[in-house]
Amino acid sequence: MNSAIKQMLERYQNRSLQDHEQALREILQEIALVGLWRGKFFEHAAFYGGTALRILYGLDRFSEDLDFTLLEPNPQWSWQPFGEALKNELSSFGFDVSFVEKDKKTQTAVKSAFLKTPTVQELLKIGVHTDLLKGVHPETLIRIKIEIDTEPALGYEYEQKFLSQPVAVSIRCVNEECLFACKTHAAFYRAWKGRVKGRDWYDLVWFIRKNTALNLSLFSKLSGQEKSLTKAEFLKIAQERIERLDVASAIEDTIHYVRDQEAIRRTWSKDFFQHWIEKIQTC
Repeated sequence: MNSAIKQMLERYQNRSLQDHEQALREILQEIALVGLWRGKFFEHAAFYGGTALRILYGLDRFSEDLDFTLLEPNPQWSWQPFGEALKNELSSFGFDVSFVEKDKKTQTAVKSAFLKTPTVQELLKIGVHTDLLKGVHPETLIRIKIEIDTEPALGYEYEQKFLSQPVAVSIRCVNEECLFACKTHAAFYRAWKGRVKGRDWYDLVWFIRKNTALNLSLFSKLSGQEKSLTKAEFLKIAQERIERLDVASAIEDTIHYVRDQEAIRRTWSKDFFQHWIEKIQTC
């Protein structure tokens, strides 16, 4: 096993198969970021979303995908130049992955691709015992979706964050206050295949608990408002969204990505979210 990978694994206390899979996915994500950095990707784009919060801002839940935004609109943008950089970086650490750009039937501003690798093969490489892998089908794949918004929202602000492992490199990110605005907008308005995405609500509370200020101007733009909302107007929208929230669905979406599932099952309610939203700070 590569020594850098061994060091990265020391951060985790893996017991179950799911623990090992989540650790492996996160390690692959971090190596992918290094590959993109080597390919000068961050001269044109910034990292955002749940995985950015997890890896670079300390979010205490796991996240599946890698999400980015271009700095300037470019509808013709393609993942093509960066696929080899990603594969080469992962290969240098001993991982055998494929990179497939998704060919969408309907063209949208979001361009998607996937990193794919055999689950059993890669788990064995990081020392997972064969006994844990008995129930895993040999053709099962780990898939990491990589998406970029080619028509970015106006008003994002950026900052440099630093990845510490496996290589110390700088990553351009949407800043924390803007990430908060994006997550709040997603919590209020995004439905994934008709279901509540509870992870957005988890992240919203996480921001409030760490006293991050919400970029209210950006939230207003993302929400299609002609002018920036006042805090009172925002809180009214928040209360309406909380009243409509399917809390049970939000819980089921979230528990697979956190270690303390009991805390979510026993505490999440409309009153819980109302309590935290009233403590929100804005900028």
